[in-house]
Amino acid sequence: MSSQHNAQPLLFITAGDPLGIGPEICVKALQDPQVRAACRPVLIGEEHSLKKAGFTPDLAERIALEWPQEAPRVHAPSQWGGMISFKALQLACKLAAQHPHTAVVTAPISKQSWALAGVPFTGHTEFLRKYYGPHALMMFASGALRCALASEHFAIKDLPRILTQERIVRAGKDFADALKKLGCPHPHLAVAALNPHGGDKGRFGKEEGQTILPAVEALRRAHIRAEGPYPIDSLWLAHTRGQFDGLLCLYHDQALLGLKLAAREPIVHLTAGLRFLRTSPAHGTAFDIAGQNKADPASMRAAILFAAARTRPPEIFN
Repeated sequence: MSSQHNAQPLLFITAGDPLGIGPEICVKALQDPQVRAACRPVLIGEEHSLKKAGFTPDLAERIALEWPQEAPRVHAPSQWGGMISFKALQLACKLAAQHPHTAVVTAPISKQSWALAGVPFTGHTEFLRKYYGPHALMMFASGALRCALASEHFAIKDLPRILTQERIVRAGKDFADALKKLGCPHPHLAVAALNPHGGDKGRFGKEEGQTILPAVEALRRAHIRAEGPYPIDSLWLAHTRGQFDGLLCLYHDQALLGLKLAAREPIVHLTAGLRFLRTSPAHGTAFDIAGQNKADPASMRAAILFAAARTRPPEIFN
């Protein structure tokens, strides 16, 4: 290993579900000279799927995973894919936690595959929060557009119960801390409303007045520039015009729908508040096009470059 390569940030990259597009987008991203110049990648995944996607040893160091079960022939959720993708995540996080100033980049997993494999977590964020940071925060970034979630994978009908004042305040504080680390010294946050028209003074719901507004006021008392609650449609328009540094969204689709429509650069999904940085592409396994060389690696490439730019080379290689 050359001294120049050793001076690069060390990234542990998981190939995701081997039956999805994860292996393909990992290989395509690593084939980009800019990606290989930016980091020292260690790719963790199932050997056959990576070889089929075009992996060659010059692209990255590799840790091959196996599972004592025959691989399914259909690109679909499976116990096999769930267990391999979960084992890859466990290993990547273990290695990152052992080596300061490293990062983890994760290709997409299938939540259904994890369930079939008996994995006791809905997705990456829940696992990371359990073992590597109790305040793990799901965030997304695309250029100057940034948003975070106060809740992740819950049914809409459960949101009024889940979205407590304490939960929103905690997410707001963690979001402000994350934005400071991303270069916003005094982040200006906007908090979304839950109901149409911001509840219209209680006509369409009382959560804004009873829960969300008190949370915004608590954030201000904590010396965080926070506004809201505001209807999410007007918030995304204001954010694209540079009015806020970040949007605190209350549930999944408030963030992803607006961001995917407004983004002009590839979207990076990141988890803040961990012992290490974790990023990933902002899309799923795309089983329907897996194995057909149709997957676009732009978001995976962006996730790797985002992590590399914000991770120092580990001291053990200096």
